[in-house]
Amino acid sequence: MSEAAVMPRGNAVAATAADVSGTAGRTDGRNRRAAETRRKVIEAAKAMIAETSTAPTVVAVAKRADVSVRSVFQHFGDVESLFVTVMDAIRKDVAAPAPTAANEPQVIRIASLVQNFAELFDKTVPLRVAAGQFVGHPALIERGLASKRELRAATFETFAPEFAALDEQAREELADAIGAALSLDAWIVLRRRDGLSFERATAVWRRTLSALLGYNQATAAAAE
Repeated sequence: MSEAAVMPRGNAVAATAADVSGTAGRTDGRNRRAAETRRKVIEAAKAMIAETSTAPTVVAVAKRADVSVRSVFQHFGDVESLFVTVMDAIRKDVAAPAPTAANEPQVIRIASLVQNFAELFDKTVPLRVAAGQFVGHPALIERGLASKRELRAATFETFAPEFAALDEQAREELADAIGAALSLDAWIVLRRRDGLSFERATAVWRRTLSALLGYNQATAAAAE
């Protein structure tokens, strides 16, 4: 006869509830430990990318996070999956600010957009350089395209009056020109290859953006 059968009903129910509670407690404990391990691995990888601009190895991340290599593989499978997860975490940390209102003077809008882009890119340069080790990875390509779409939308919103004065082809050409001139790759050239300070690089971008907008305004006026 089972223990529950000879036990008073109230005690049997209490014992069953205690068993369930104990199992749930152990499960919650494992989940908390797993979540903490995952957090430590992501934070370690983020710190290492910021310091070295290279994708760290699983062994190095495990050592930095003070976890086992096996734990890293259990949570992420491979170094590429870890890198994609870290990229998503960094993107959340450096979300682009809201565009400046389109009714502000153009000079203010130019300065604001350049400052916003520059601050965003300066924080993501190490990640972008490290991502070069995974060229062609579908998830990274998809995220890169999403970021470009977001910045292009911000450009259209910030300079809505200027774009409105152009025909469709000219609008797209202007957006393409701004996207190429004020891209993350262009920022890397200014900051890392040419060694410009943040202030000097943003000054270059303000002049570039002013020239692009001025050219299109002159073109639109000539066409009238």
